[in-house]
Amino acid sequence: MTEVLAQHLFSLITLGLCIAGILVLAYNSVVLVPGNAIAVLERRWIGKKMPQGRVVAMGGEVGIQARTFGPGMHFLIPFLYIASKYGFVEISNGEIGTVESIDGNPIPPGRIFANVVEGHNAFQDGEAFLINGGQKGPQIQLLPPGKYRINPYLFHVTKSDAVSIDKGKVGVVTSADGIQIPAGRLLAQSVPSHSNFENGQAFLEKGGQKGPQIDILRPGTYRINLNLFKVEIHEATVIPAGQIGLVTALDGSPLPEKEFIAKSVDAHDDYQDGPKFLAGDGQRGPQLDVLRPGTYYINPLMFKVELDEVTVVERGQVAVVISNIGEEPTEEMKKRLSSSQNEDEVAVEEARERYVVPKGFRGIQEEVAGPGRYYLNKRAFIPYIIDTTNITIDWDSSGETRFDQLLVISKDGFPIDVSVKVVVRVRPDQAPYLVAKVGSVENLILHVIHPMIDSSFRNQASSTSAMNFMQNRQNEQTNAEERAKKGLEKYHVECVSVLICQIKLPQELMETQTRRIIAEQQKEMFAMQQEAEAARISTEKTRATANQQGELVTAEIGVKVAEQQKQKTIVLAQGDAEGVRLRGEGEAKKIEAIGQATAAAYRKQNEALGQEAITAIELIKKVAEGNVRITPDILVAGEKGGLLDILLAQFVKKGAVQSKADISGFTDTPDKCTGDAVTAALPVSGSEEKGVV
Repeated sequence: MTEVLAQHLFSLITLGLCIAGILVLAYNSVVLVPGNAIAVLERRWIGKKMPQGRVVAMGGEVGIQARTFGPGMHFLIPFLYIASKYGFVEISNGEIGTVESIDGNPIPPGRIFANVVEGHNAFQDGEAFLINGGQKGPQIQLLPPGKYRINPYLFHVTKSDAVSIDKGKVGVVTSADGIQIPAGRLLAQSVPSHSNFENGQAFLEKGGQKGPQIDILRPGTYRINLNLFKVEIHEATVIPAGQIGLVTALDGSPLPEKEFIAKSVDAHDDYQDGPKFLAGDGQRGPQLDVLRPGTYYINPLMFKVELDEVTVVERGQVAVVISNIGEEPTEEMKKRLSSSQNEDEVAVEEARERYVVPKGFRGIQEEVAGPGRYYLNKRAFIPYIIDTTNITIDWDSSGETRFDQLLVISKDGFPIDVSVKVVVRVRPDQAPYLVAKVGSVENLILHVIHPMIDSSFRNQASSTSAMNFMQNRQNEQTNAEERAKKGLEKYHVECVSVLICQIKLPQELMETQTRRIIAEQQKEMFAMQQEAEAARISTEKTRATANQQGELVTAEIGVKVAEQQKQKTIVLAQGDAEGVRLRGEGEAKKIEAIGQATAAAYRKQNEALGQEAITAIELIKKVAEGNVRITPDILVAGEKGGLLDILLAQFVKKGAVQSKADISGFTDTPDKCTGDAVTAALPVSGSEEKGVV
């Protein structure tokens, strides 16, 4: 019983050992690889020896095998292989994997990177890599984002960020491998098909050159082998508004002799395509074409860009442009400029001037640029802004003026301070010739106008006294203006006016003049006061007249009525006078007739009565008129009687009457006798009838 149990126990132990051996053998024969890992095999014995210099074994060779097992169950010869498990090589988005082979053929001398071989499935088939001639060292081919079953004993993978270039940036590339750049060239020539340096093998196979590359990387993300290519990020070239970019090429053909501006090249896309610039025989040095405002992706190793201001010509201005490029001016052009100036009056430095030429020739351009904005390359074309409106130059003591006031000495030795304002103008068509003569308006003011005005006023002041200089200010100003106009014509400048703003005489001279002027002013003031008083009197008179205007109107109407009455009276008087005249003529004839008759009667009476009687009669008439009183209040008559009796006696004696009773009109009162009565008593001459004569 005991033996049976012992045998049975032995059988069980043997079976257990067999099962355990089977289990151990099974464990060592089966390799279970999880889904995110690989198994690297090592053959420990029973196989060929690896060749000298090899690190990873091929099939049948003892050592770490190039091949790997992927996820799953794999069977091995137990105790012949040892499996080590490693995780996948994972390249995330935005990353790249650069690979360095630990084993393979040696890289040819002079090369840094191994050649690309096919069939290794992105380095996941190590045996295919080695069989196809894979080389030991850094590999050109990259691993893009993804998961890879790569043997870590054969390949070393370094993960790095992909080259990402943001907007407004540019990538400058330098190759660590390739052929040498030809002598005299700065940058490597462009080669095709390298796909923005992502295909390093194509770059090298197409003749890519070692060193800084002319091709650049624009904004974007690139899977570039950073072991082969070094990428530096630079700012893109930005030209702000109101500015331009002046470009200098750092590589290209040499400039011709006597030229310092490179010729223009087409199709280089504003210098963004360096290879086309070189293909078009672009020249090294300052370029003619400029960059306008904007953003440009330019290789800073190929082109240097400097900012400059846009040329702005305002209203009332023109730009005279001097061209540094173009054909040389002809002899005819040189003669034309010479004829526009008096060579005898041109200084030596002024004679070295550029010629005024048409467009396309080197020199001062005959055609000026009017108001506007110009993207002008100031290396090739030098603009001179000329004001065509009035330019005012002041000589004054104010700190804001360019020049101090003029100090001149008069003929009588007094210092005089003179403030002067000169106004000049440049016509647009004459602006190029002005630039040819003096270079600029600034030079014109400093070297022509200022000396001319200073000398002119010094000469004028030295020929007259200080007081006359001030008193003849208008004439002095006119003379100075005429001289300035004549002088500036030589420089193709129009003198608009020369104005004397202020003349300051010495204080002692001014005090004398002031006292004299004050006296004259007082005299004028008194005269004006007299005029004012006279005006006041006239005003008062006018005011009084206005106050009596109603009465004046009435009086005026009365005057007019009186005038009419006067005219009426004159007319009536003239009529009466005419009547009187006519009546007078008739009366005169009547009187003449009466006189003649009376004279005849007197003669008759004289003959009849005698002289004494006639005298008595005349006396009686006077008495009758009352002028002579001959009868006293008491009459004493004598014997012979009175005067009447004497007269009557004479009448009777002469036979004029028969008796006293024949004389009618006589009364007893002698003084009442009238001449008419006496006369009536006398006989009519030449007639027997009695009557009144």
